[in-house]
Amino acid sequence: MLRIGLTGGIASGKSTVCGLLQKQGCFIIDADKVAHELILKGQPCYDPVIEAFGVKILDTAGEIDRRKLGSIVFEGQAQLEALNKIIHPRVIRQILAQLDMMETERPLGTVVVDASLMIESGFYKSFKRLVVVTCTPARQMQRLISRDELSEEQARQRISLQMPLEQKLRFADYVIDNSGSLEETEAQVDALVKEWSMTPWTA
Repeated sequence: MLRIGLTGGIASGKSTVCGLLQKQGCFIIDADKVAHELILKGQPCYDPVIEAFGVKILDTAGEIDRRKLGSIVFEGQAQLEALNKIIHPRVIRQILAQLDMMETERPLGTVVVDASLMIESGFYKSFKRLVVVTCTPARQMQRLISRDELSEEQARQRISLQMPLEQKLRFADYVIDNSGSLEETEAQVDALVKEWSMTPWTA
């Protein structure tokens, strides 16, 4: 089974690229979705997150409200690191276990793991190749403001808490530039999947 890591900056278009890869037959594991499941009531990260950030992050049903949590952790590096310390080791363990299980189910398949902190956590070392999705700063800002309904100041703050895209690019085996049209991004993804299918390291 071919294991591919995928990362990029916030609002750079990772989900768009993953959707296109899925159309090409790749199986996608989204680390954010795994993390969201781990903070549900009764799951391993629920109590530790509440202990760290208080009951003010809960909604009326007693579940962790990700928007409330986000408004706290994106205020500064210390809060964000505290959350990542709770969640990310468990996310990585769960994904690695899933990958090991999939080895027997789809030995000739291609699995792409989408994780925002893949480089920062060292998780990228678990994959044969790393794809970094990038876009222009202007497009990143525009998408983030629109997607998360943030002010420009809030968007800048969230971007500033992440590893700069230019640093992430140093780790990339492949780069997908998602600054242009969907058709332009799709052409890059098509070329990438074609290259994977013709490369001997898939064995």
